[in-house]
Amino acid sequence: MKSEGNAIVYCEGAFNTPYGKTAHGLTRFCHRYAVIAVVDSRYAGRDAGEVLDGKACNIPVVPSIEAAMQLARESGMPPTHLVVGIAPDGGRLGSDARRDVLKAIQLKLNVDCGLHDFLSDDPEFSRQAEKHAVTLRDIRKPPGRDRLHFFSGKIETVDALKIAVLGTDSAVGKRTTAWLIVNGLQARGISAELIGTGQTAWLQGARFGVVMDALVNDFVSGEIEHAVCEAWEQEKPQVIVLEGQGSLLNPAYPGGFELLAAGRPDFVVLQHAPARKEYDGFPGFPIQPLAHQIAAIELISDCPVAAVTINHEDLPRDKVPLMCEAIASVTGLPAVDVLLEGADRLVDLVAARMKAA
Repeated sequence: MKSEGNAIVYCEGAFNTPYGKTAHGLTRFCHRYAVIAVVDSRYAGRDAGEVLDGKACNIPVVPSIEAAMQLARESGMPPTHLVVGIAPDGGRLGSDARRDVLKAIQLKLNVDCGLHDFLSDDPEFSRQAEKHAVTLRDIRKPPGRDRLHFFSGKIETVDALKIAVLGTDSAVGKRTTAWLIVNGLQARGISAELIGTGQTAWLQGARFGVVMDALVNDFVSGEIEHAVCEAWEQEKPQVIVLEGQGSLLNPAYPGGFELLAAGRPDFVVLQHAPARKEYDGFPGFPIQPLAHQIAAIELISDCPVAAVTINHEDLPRDKVPLMCEAIASVTGLPAVDVLLEGADRLVDLVAARMKAA
């Protein structure tokens, strides 16, 4: 897709934490904008990719929006957008972030935001946006119900191999793994499309998808079905990869049921952070064992989990291969850290499944 402009990604105080996952996605991969800087004063002066993954991506981290503006002008890429890259629990905009977003509007930046606080409904933001002739886009704003779809069964006409990337927790890397699978398949000459299910995938430029937690529950399954069918009808891809949300047993963000029921995947790739013992942000709520989560997915869906992908947070890098081996031994499934190893083994798995079909 054609870039919509040059973006500053706002992530003050949250980069390289689970609350910075939107900024992380935009740093790693983005079609919708040219990302020119990430704002987080704690990492100012460093490369965003080096902070996240130990690999430079030529996106600098800067201490403020003004510093990002100055850097962008000096590099010949004047910014057009501020993208809110924080994803706090509950999706609310804090007071400090609110002041910074107002500052961005006054600096004549369009603002794209995926939080539950809708900037376009806020009188102060709307007034300032009109004054400075900029656009506010609320990615999580629910569409009109007249535009929504109810489940119809049309999913059965889709002849692509369908893969759901689910997780054992929220903010665990499902979307990143889904993109890496899609990109890896495309690099191998296998046509593939991502079905985005959250605001970050949309911000990254996913062509097909829904923002699941912006929908009335009655229409979630229908919108998933519609997105999959739309991708199939328009592109006829060989593979469709569905991005998961939350996790099946998460007390605050239960997710995956609708993708399994409506998306009807052929198999599941399960993203897991072995070092996490409790659900992210909810101390006292232990994550059920990996084998239990696999069993739950397979019981509910009659759909096999075909691989486990690893989030290596809080694991020493030299211990990751041993962890993958241990998980593979316990589950009998291939275990891959796609950020460290790439997605080739998963692409091989998909290619084998396609050949056997």
